[in-house]
Amino acid sequence: MTVLTRKVFRPASSPNLSGLMGLYEQNYRRLLRLLPEWPLPFDEAVSRSSADRDLHMRVVERTKYTTTVHLTYFFEEADGRVSDPDMEVRLFHDAQLAEVLACGMHPRSLNFGDFDFESASAVDVRWGRNLFLNKWLDYLLTHGHGFATSHRPRYAQKR
Repeated sequence: MTVLTRKVFRPASSPNLSGLMGLYEQNYRRLLRLLPEWPLPFDEAVSRSSADRDLHMRVVERTKYTTTVHLTYFFEEADGRVSDPDMEVRLFHDAQLAEVLACGMHPRSLNFGDFDFESASAVDVRWGRNLFLNKWLDYLLTHGHGFATSHRPRYAQKR
């Protein structure tokens, strides 16, 4: 995966709520291309691409109007398995929005540079996380990922 710089997190102009909502809408549309079957007929899946690493997806939560999924690659390192990027995304089906809830990143995929999360506004932090998701989804789709043809059970496993 290409290393992204802090410029991802610092748009030319200050992000605003309207722009952020537009980004959420675009992320939702891209996620629907990656995960085209709704409701999802599985709880976990792996998308394999000859041009990229295996992409792992797990359903974290299902409610009447939302689905929360975890998306990641896994890397084997000397001290164990590392998830990178490590994203939890909530899809709001009624509003057709998708928002990154959590984004734990290993230095391999992203250089945060001198971005100061402590003093950044909530909109700036959300903008950065969701812009990263947007670019990653574009990368995944361009490299042939998708869960309609992935190696996964056909029906959701009962918990």
